Amino acid sequence: MPIKSKKILLTTGILMAFAAAGVASAGQPTVTMVKVISNAKKAVATFAGGCFWTMERAFDGVPGVITAISGYTGGTIKNPSYEQVSSDTTGHAESVEVTYDPAKISYVQLMDIYWHDIDPTQVDGQACDSGTQYRSAIFVHDAVQQKQAQAYKDALQRSGVFKQPIAVQIVNAGTFYPAEDYHQDFAKNNPEHYQQYRIGCGRDRRLQAIWGASAHK
Repeated sequence: MPIKSKKILLTTGILMAFAAAGVASAGQPTVTMVKVISNAKKAVATFAGGCFWTMERAFDGVPGVITAISGYTGGTIKNPSYEQVSSDTTGHAESVEVTYDPAKISYVQLMDIYWHDIDPTQVDGQACDSGTQYRSAIFVHDAVQQKQAQAYKDALQRSGVFKQPIAVQIVNAGTFYPAEDYHQDFAKNNPEHYQQYRIGCGRDRRLQAIWGASAHK
């Protein structure tokens, strides 16, 4: 299968999965979703996919995204430090908390950014970053997010593009702890350092091989 056809195939499969599950596709909310978001000017989505510098960068500047904050979630201790999380003993994942305007961008569209910025089959890591603190996970905040995330994951697995199992976890969101100030907007504030890290880690090369295109940003 030519690489260029992957996104077309996946998009078709994902839309069919949403239709079968009775959940919303991008820009087409169901009645249930309208009830959930009709009075909401802000909503929250939480994603983990390797280094949070890269996850945050993927959502920064996206129309409809209000903030993207690097942090830690999914662990067993309160207010963990970067050193504690890096020890791979606290159970936390480096993650990004995205606050967004549901009237301008949907949860499905946010997931589209997320999935295309990771290798969905890599277990406990992304590219050169390895360990449970770098695991890929969608931390869902309600039943609607859970249903949409599961439908997206199932569609990817059924697409046939990925021969290995999809390793992304879908789990209930817990407390999110913002990371230290020096981690926030890291790619923006330290462009040379970030580019050296990203190129050296090989993340873009892996995304090119998987998706047939570079990372989201």
